[in-house]
Amino acid sequence: MKNSRKNCFKFLPYRWNKPVIVLVVLGFSVLISAWTYYREAIPTGTYQFIYPANFGNRINVPDDNPTTKQGVYLGRMLFYEPRLSANNTISCGNCHQQQFAFTDNRPFSAGADGVETTRNSMSLANLLWARKFFWDGRAASLEEQAAIPLTNPHEMGQSLATSAKKLSTEPQYPPLFKAVYGDDTITGERICKAIAQFERTLISANSRYDQYLRKAYQPTAGELKGMELFNTGPQPEKGIRGANCAHCHGGVKTYLELFHNNGLDSIPKDNGIGALTGLPGDRGRFKVPTLRNIALTAPYMHDGRFKTLDEVLDHYSDHVVQSESLSTVFRGESNEVGGKTLKLSPQEKKEIIAFLNMLTDKDFITNPGFSDPNIRASKK
Repeated sequence: MKNSRKNCFKFLPYRWNKPVIVLVVLGFSVLISAWTYYREAIPTGTYQFIYPANFGNRINVPDDNPTTKQGVYLGRMLFYEPRLSANNTISCGNCHQQQFAFTDNRPFSAGADGVETTRNSMSLANLLWARKFFWDGRAASLEEQAAIPLTNPHEMGQSLATSAKKLSTEPQYPPLFKAVYGDDTITGERICKAIAQFERTLISANSRYDQYLRKAYQPTAGELKGMELFNTGPQPEKGIRGANCAHCHGGVKTYLELFHNNGLDSIPKDNGIGALTGLPGDRGRFKVPTLRNIALTAPYMHDGRFKTLDEVLDHYSDHVVQSESLSTVFRGESNEVGGKTLKLSPQEKKEIIAFLNMLTDKDFITNPGFSDPNIRASKK
């Protein structure tokens, strides 16, 4: 019996022995089990968006890219997939980090080639309702938006065709694309569609402000005063003080899909949407961003020039720069009769910031369904 065992393993190269073979067999068993679990774990069916009624139903989902559970699953994997970059190290999640409400806490992001972008990374919260994307609104859909950073030479820097080819060599992706699109063909268009599906699910709707609106949170006196100032336009002749914020950030989602020149420069270095329209009145106009999770998304403005909310309030209170393209909402607004600037008091600024902190949604920045699936898998 001992000789027969010895002969059984005699043909194996590199002096393999029984313990090694057992380990190899066990390894293959684990891989097969993991693959079976992976295949079985893919959710399927129509994805149901969950959001408060006061957000409204004017959502933006194109007919040719309905949101499905399997599409969101694939989109989430692709959002965090570094193989979509030229150097295989950068994903969408690098510039849009969940802990910072899907920004990156930097004035400008570094691309695959090490060159910084020219504008600050915007938050991805509540894009389900948006119709214009980027600071200058140059993309009309999330699908179109996704393609731009993927291919920009100073961002992820890789053609969609190359990305599709690279993913085709990874065993996990063809079955996923088949689950979403009916066959396992991987294309740039399908990559963008899946990422867009995931991004539409990034809904932030459980801040203390939301809890207050549904009568589940009682704000402090400072928060209530800040909310009042935020939503009020100044009328000094009537003794009414306000910060006039709601003109641009009105509504429960705290943004209106408008483009404004908010007085950062007399001659803008970056013309914003004016570079696209060529209209003098559009110079220095940029998309109004959401204020949801604003306490987490510093630095602020399209060029990240303000490091803190205090600096932002100081700008709007006392340092709005006059120019021909300055938006009318910033002209002649003051808490003093005949004043040329808003003139908020230090206490009022503090109260407004207290309200802005109410917009932080802890569930949004910790939701495991929005996180990097590779990191979660490595912790198991």
